[in-house]
Amino acid sequence: MEFKDVPEFFEVELGECLTARTETLSSFKELGPPDLCQVVKSSGKSGQKDIGSYHYISGVDASTSASLAAYLNSLTYAVEDTSTWFAKAPVWKVRSGSYCCYNAFSRVDMRVDVKIPGGVHAYVIDIRGERHEPTPELWQETYLSAILRAILYADDPNYRLIGYRKLDPITTRESEVRFLQAAEALFQQGWQLGCDPEIQVASIVSNHLTTGIMKYFGDGYRLSQAANLFEKLLVRTPDVAALLAKSYMGMSACLVFTGSIDQLLIHELDEEVKAVQILSQAIRDSPQSFILLHVQCDFLRQKEQFEWALKIAQQAVNCAPSEFVTWAKLTEIYIDLGQYDSALLTLNSCPMFTYNDRDLHRMPTPNRTHLPIKQFIADSQILDNDGVEEDTDPALLRLPAPALRGTFAKAYELLCRLVSDIGWDELLKTRSAVFVMEEEYRNQKAQLIAEAMEKDMKGKRADQDDDDENDNDDDTGPELVGESLATAKQPRAPDADDDDASTRGMMSPSAQSSSMADGDLSVQPPGDGDDDEEPRSAQGGTTNGTKKNGFAQGMSNINKPTKAAASDADEGEDQDRRREVSGEANTLNSTRLCERWLDNMFMCLYEVRFPPIPATRHLHPSNSALLALTTGFVT
Repeated sequence: MEFKDVPEFFEVELGECLTARTETLSSFKELGPPDLCQVVKSSGKSGQKDIGSYHYISGVDASTSASLAAYLNSLTYAVEDTSTWFAKAPVWKVRSGSYCCYNAFSRVDMRVDVKIPGGVHAYVIDIRGERHEPTPELWQETYLSAILRAILYADDPNYRLIGYRKLDPITTRESEVRFLQAAEALFQQGWQLGCDPEIQVASIVSNHLTTGIMKYFGDGYRLSQAANLFEKLLVRTPDVAALLAKSYMGMSACLVFTGSIDQLLIHELDEEVKAVQILSQAIRDSPQSFILLHVQCDFLRQKEQFEWALKIAQQAVNCAPSEFVTWAKLTEIYIDLGQYDSALLTLNSCPMFTYNDRDLHRMPTPNRTHLPIKQFIADSQILDNDGVEEDTDPALLRLPAPALRGTFAKAYELLCRLVSDIGWDELLKTRSAVFVMEEEYRNQKAQLIAEAMEKDMKGKRADQDDDDENDNDDDTGPELVGESLATAKQPRAPDADDDDASTRGMMSPSAQSSSMADGDLSVQPPGDGDDDEEPRSAQGGTTNGTKKNGFAQGMSNINKPTKAAASDADEGEDQDRRREVSGEANTLNSTRLCERWLDNMFMCLYEVRFPPIPATRHLHPSNSALLALTTGFVT
């Protein structure tokens, strides 16, 4: 019941693949998925259920419903007969089929139902699941969409689909002419198809239609056909001048030797002269077109005029700073000139875009799968180990670099070119010179914050000390306090209370200090006093009197502690530290921070050059140093 050379996914319920495709129509954003072919097989016996199967296909002529019905009819001859000479198996035949082809311009699905025997019915399904009648314009859009999917999905490594049958979309000269006519008619609508992941916004000259045209004729070394198409379009669309100049340059590079060398050189120069003339006039008309500038830049690089190409690439960045391709082109020219520090800085400034996967189906799990393999492929034994050699290191199979897509894959390619030119060690030195790593940035930032907080605390402490000094100036000095306490505790005669009170109020701290210096512990008033008081105070015969005078002396010598003066060495260290912190702050402000995605690129490249070492082994010191330089952490 299987087809001989056609892959098949057998359905659990009839028509479930068509229902799933209808539900996912609204999720298709660009060219859409490959064509879907669903067939129903019947054995012709009563009581035996019909079997439904489907497969993906591209390259079928989708210009009319008749061409799609012809493909479905060809499957009736592909059913494999399992009968033998001694036993006859049930004969399965294709009873009906449906062919689905996505129209990427109008965002609808063209479908053709075929009954065998019976008729052909074509209709259109929109994103809401409603049916409409097809028109010639819709058929032309569907035809061009199918051709572009067959060209661009043929060898795309990002679009791998099991059960995908690929046919040659253009087999004759007439089919190529029809393709060029459809491309010319729908060229103004090409931006609706989307563009490559490296380009942010699709334009009339940067889209899947122009990419498909250049790819088809460029791979066949027949860019003259593309140049003829663009010459016709140049009258209505001046922006096509970039594609026309690129075609002429490609023609000069792909010339086939058919005569003498002189004739070949003359023909090559003629094509280049045409390209330069077209570029000159187009840049005068549109000086802000970065696509024209890139074509001119590629021409100058081909002639090894890298200094001129650098100025053109810088102008292209100024014209389109939000595009990844302009920064990538500038990075390539910096690498050509050997300015690797500028190349790293430019690569770090590239705007990175999130990669969107190709449009795919979300199909239910099939009942079983039939994937026939050509005999010559089976004999080559290339599928025995799933494409993995026995001696492949498991660490290499887990490398993250092959999973990069879009702008990240292009950036990784530029980083690999840097490594191939200057080596891994020199690349790390260059990175350390132009970038501040994230961990280093955080540590330096935290240190600067701590220095600022410490300075703030010192300022607050100095203000508080000044306030305390002002408060102490308003109070009684310690000398007067000691004197008052000593005098109050001395035993005096009752008739001397008034005199003592008057002399205490008149006594100055300087007089007390001079008497202390002479060794006299008594309190000597500056005026006249009773002579009887001198022997009693100077004698100090009682223990109590000595203690009182000693307390007075101790209190009079108490002074407010002053701030210790810093030594010259400490001041020198503080100045050196301040200069160091200031220098680090200036370096931090003048050095770019390495973007996290670029740091991850370095890690991917490090894993390629130095695969992970098992945990049971220790890192060699040199490898440990490299790991520290790469990751910012010390092992």
